[in-house]
Amino acid sequence: MNYLIVVAHPDDEVLGAGATTYKLTQEGHNVNVCILSGEVNVRNYRPSDDELEEDVNSSMKILGVNKVIKGDFPNIKLNMVPHLELVQFIEKAIVDTESAVVITHHPSDLNNDHLHTSLACQAAVRYFQRNSMVKPLKELLFMEVPSATEWSLNKSMNQYNPNTYIEVGEEGINKKLEALSQYRGVMREYPHPRSNEAIKGLAAYRGGEAGMVYAESFESAFRRGF
Repeated sequence: MNYLIVVAHPDDEVLGAGATTYKLTQEGHNVNVCILSGEVNVRNYRPSDDELEEDVNSSMKILGVNKVIKGDFPNIKLNMVPHLELVQFIEKAIVDTESAVVITHHPSDLNNDHLHTSLACQAAVRYFQRNSMVKPLKELLFMEVPSATEWSLNKSMNQYNPNTYIEVGEEGINKKLEALSQYRGVMREYPHPRSNEAIKGLAAYRGGEAGMVYAESFESAFRRGF
């Protein structure tokens, strides 16, 4: 089966679904990644373009990702991009990868780029209803990104509510941490949510919720034809 992970920034795809990506590729599935903003020009430590390209490629190789599709939309300014442009970019990525399952940000994430990525993705996944040549979507999943999803302070929005758990085991979570280590300037010291200890602890906690040995959780927003 073909999967597409749609994210706002490089590293979001690993933070939210890195261990699941590794498990899927090990099982023979095709996992592709669509990154809307290839820039990271607001980070405290900003790698050069060549360094970032190297980081992305190294990380994706560890997880077995098939293809990375990069947009050049402005970092932390996706709210200034016409919604239709984001939707059409994601639609093209879905068509090009023939993906049946799409994973993206939860719409209540504090990060504004995550919100607009999620909104555009929700519109794009309906493309199969308007174009008979597009492979029908089987499922849309929202993921949790440490340091963004748990900071959904606007309680008027529906908070992240996991209902789908993927057991990844210790090997999967270790591969996730190895892939994250390829991104310069992303990881932090404990107790930051993007520390090795916190990420492994979250996987242990989510696994415990579902009786699994380490897990990544998702919220299934749409499911069809299983």
